Amino acid sequence: MTFEGAGDIIARTSIIYICLLGGFRLMGKRQMGQMNVFDMVVILIIANAVQNAMIGQDSSLAGGLLSAFTLFALNFCLTELRAQSPVVARWIGGVPTLLVDEGEICVDNLKREHLTEEEVLMALREHGIESFDKVCRAVLETDGSISVVPKAEPQIRPRRRVKIMRHR
Repeated sequence: MTFEGAGDIIARTSIIYICLLGGFRLMGKRQMGQMNVFDMVVILIIANAVQNAMIGQDSSLAGGLLSAFTLFALNFCLTELRAQSPVVARWIGGVPTLLVDEGEICVDNLKREHLTEEEVLMALREHGIESFDKVCRAVLETDGSISVVPKAEPQIRPRRRVKIMRHR
């Protein structure tokens, strides 16, 4: 592997990394948090499809290691940049999306995130809640998970006074 070849591998790997990052970001939060068999097949095929594009004609051990090192370095740099810049963190990770507010479904947000009411109901059931009207808030987090805050149940307080015993 020559110096020109190394630069080519670094450039190709960087371009593929940035394009895939953008592609996965466009897929949305739901896709990343709820991968199914079809999504896994696509990822495996993408990995196979971009392998040759990253290293070109160089199928040597050094070429593969350089490509892997480039991916690790890019990932490290992007992680650091996310930690330093809220704008970059928002662009890469997105922001949480409100799905249910005080028992009311946020239909526009569901459409934007490509979610169905049944998928949200499934998440509610996983939290032990059987209907939307028992939800204070349900939020699609940036990692694709759905957080649920149930409505507070009214607490019944007895009207009995309790004497406090003091030791003398």
